[in-house]
Amino acid sequence: MKQSEIKDLSAAELQSKLGELRKTYADLKSAHAISPIENPLQIRTVRRSIARVATELSKRELQ
Repeated sequence: MKQSEIKDLSAAELQSKLGELRKTYADLKSAHAISPIENPLQIRTVRRSIARVATELSKRELQ
């Protein structure tokens, strides 16, 4: 998810997106632990998306 897309979302949408991304990350990690997934770079991409959304949420709380 790009930063420009994240800025357009409301705080409630960001919270729900963060939950979805964390669930996706947990699923990818467990699937990769059992057997190697086809594209392990997905894990990095999802983890970075989580960080972007969390950063935007904390930035909005400070304002």
